[in-house]
Amino acid sequence: MFRRIYLDHSATTPVDPEVLDAMLPFLIDKFGNASSIHFFGQEARGAVDRARHQVADLIHARPNEIVFTSGGTEANNLAIRGLLEAIQRKPDRKEKLKNNIITSAIEHSAVKNVCEDLEKKGYSVTYLPVYETGIVRLDDLKNAIREDTALISIMTANNEIGTIQPIEEIGKLVKSLRENGEKIWFHTDAVQAAGKMPVDVEELGCDLLSLSAHKIYAPKGVGALYVRRGVRLHPQNLGGHQERERRGGTESVPHIVAFGKACELAKERLRENSQNLKRLRDTFEQGVAERIPEIFLNGDSENRLPNISNISFRFIEGEGLLINLDMQGVAVSTGSACSSGSLEPSPVIRALGRNDDLSRGAIRFSFGKDNTKDDVARVLQILPQSVENLRRLSATYQRSSAR
Repeated sequence: MFRRIYLDHSATTPVDPEVLDAMLPFLIDKFGNASSIHFFGQEARGAVDRARHQVADLIHARPNEIVFTSGGTEANNLAIRGLLEAIQRKPDRKEKLKNNIITSAIEHSAVKNVCEDLEKKGYSVTYLPVYETGIVRLDDLKNAIREDTALISIMTANNEIGTIQPIEEIGKLVKSLRENGEKIWFHTDAVQAAGKMPVDVEELGCDLLSLSAHKIYAPKGVGALYVRRGVRLHPQNLGGHQERERRGGTESVPHIVAFGKACELAKERLRENSQNLKRLRDTFEQGVAERIPEIFLNGDSENRLPNISNISFRFIEGEGLLINLDMQGVAVSTGSACSSGSLEPSPVIRALGRNDDLSRGAIRFSFGKDNTKDDVARVLQILPQSVENLRRLSATYQRSSAR
């Protein structure tokens, strides 16, 4: 039986053994409800408070600015819907209603689909282009801001191509606008970025920032939203008074504890892991370029996360290559896991100006902290032949080779 190699860490990560060890007691003996006032409840409350500090430390926030959620999707929904609903509910409004949202053409579906739904409810949404690098241009953003713009939501780093957006510059722009009397807020989806690059909410200047645990070696089912002090949100989960009445529902203490531990480890290991991931990725890309013709790197070659490599292979379908590699023990993806099953070319790759052929031939290789040089060497043995075998089945490739 061959050894399986997992190169889909942008979809999800395995649970770190230290994270599991921290979590297990709260699944067995320390089972209290964090809202209860007896010993068992206060034991759980203390664990949630510690985790809140650990999550806050990763992004240089205050603990009381962290709201625990069920994941990145809920965090994005709470940020966008919660802010806009809070604006609408503000009493004694004198200024014109602000109902414009500015976002990018390559946001994750957890932002994109929310914006599309809000459009159906009367909001206007401006989608900024990203051009061939996958990076938003500040001039485009400045030109898009209108009198009725309420929220700018731009992801920190893209989940498919890894490109890092100019979040700090956007934060400075929003700050200057507010200093001139404009009431505009700034949200960033940092689900892919946190734990792989430095994230400091003070330096970024964001008002809201989304996180997810299962991207940094903790279990699925928990995330967080950073809410800058003074930013008002209308809760989307109505129930109890949990999370300072910003998110009702009994806290999942084991998951929150796991998330806190994962954030602590991510902060401790950030530099070492990032350097190692970049070495693996660069070695892999160099090997692919040497062995396989007609390939195209998607996104910016420098300004991106250290673990993501997105490559379009001309003359083949990415779905076919994914299946072929999986049969040989290598797990990759054709894009966001949340869009799995879609027959349409990746909208992220198309936004770079790639045609449908290259968009359909795109594969995301996303490395993790436990991947090794041997993993890269093994994939570089398998991949060229897999591509060649699939290309031989392509009539377009045959015609091209005959010229």
